[in-house]
Formats: sequence, structure tokens, C-alpha cells
Amino acid sequence: AVVSTQSGHYGRGLVPVLLVSLNFNVVVSYFTEVPAKKELCFFDNVKSGTKLSLTFEVAEGGFLDIDVRITGPEGKVIHESTRESSGKYSFSAHVDGDYRYCFSNTMSKVTSKIIMFNMEVGDPPKDNANNIDQDHDILKDQVNQLSNVLFSIKHDQEYMEVRDKTHHIISNSTNTRVVWWAFFESLVLLALSLGQVYYLKRFFEVRRVV
Repeated sequence: AVVSTQSGHYGRGLVPVLLVSLNFNVVVSYFTEVPAKKELCFFDNVKSGTKLSLTFEVAEGGFLDIDVRITGPEGKVIHESTRESSGKYSFSAHVDGDYRYCFSNTMSKVTSKIIMFNMEVGDPPKDNANNIDQDHDILKDQVNQLSNVLFSIKHDQEYMEVRDKTHHIISNSTNTRVVWWAFFESLVLLALSLGQVYYLKRFFEVRRVV
């Protein structure tokens, strides 16, 4: 996968965390930061008929939302969604060329977003002769199916880890706000109590003078 941004930089802030191949499928997972008012794009060059699957999760930043868009070689929009926290979308390449998937944070004026995503690129389609040979190789088919299941389990584990981290951050943020709010309420109550004592003291002092 190749990365580009609206400002023309390549690969900045991109952290790969997984590169595995069991049945010659390419699965790459990344953590990357999408700055405010920016759009970060990646693309894969694949052949017609190749299966692709994009999975993403917003880990940190703002309201944990991001705009996602997938386009084909002709610029045709294959998938588009706005303000998504997570998602998974699979499709097959209809023509040869570059398939681009972009994460846009243009709706945010200040806050950057950190996202985890992976794009699974399947094997390119084979000719009829190879398909016939593969039909007779039952063991290979079973191994490939098992490999796909393992990939799916791995993706689910990564997804749950990110969600757990996200919920932990939200929980800590909520607890911090509750503590500060309770502290503020205590200060207000203390100020009101002192004000009432002072007012009553002044009131009785005036009555004695009269």
C-alpha cells in the first residue's frame, strides 16, 4: 500500500503493526494519525477480480469519528461514509488499476485522529488451467479456508484491543471530569457557606447597633 496526503507528503506518521501471509494474501495493519483539516489516502494496485477488504477503527481524538471513502481507478466512488467510528467493507476489483481508500479529518478544525486500519488484498484471479488443478487439490483448499479463518480471528482480536483501549480512554476522561466537577461543587458550597456566615454575622451586628 502507498500513502499520500492532500499536502503531498508520503508515509509520515504511519506505524505498521502486522504483515502476515499464510495463503499468499497480503494483510497489513497500521496505526496512523490523521491531522485536523487533512485527508490521508492509501492505494493498492490490483488486477480485476481481486478481493479487497478494509477494516478500520478510530482509537483516539475528538468524537472518535472519521470520514471514509474508497474509489476505483476511474475515480468512481465505491464506498463512502461520514463520521464513522469503526467499520468493515469488502469488495472485488472490477478493473485493473489503483484502488484508493482515504480517511478524511477535514470536519475537525483542531483535533487530530489516530486510527487503526488494515487492508486485506486477496490473490489475483487465476486462469482456468490453474483453477482446474486447484479443484483437485482438496487439502490446499482446506488450508486456505483455515488460513482465512485465522486472519478473521486476528482481525477481530485487533479490533477488540483497539475498542478496549478506546473505552479505557473514555472511562478515564469521564472519571477525571467527575472528580473535577465534584471538586468545583465543593468549592462552590464552601464559598456559599462562608458567604452565609458572613452575611448573618453582619446582620446581627447591625441589629445590635440599632
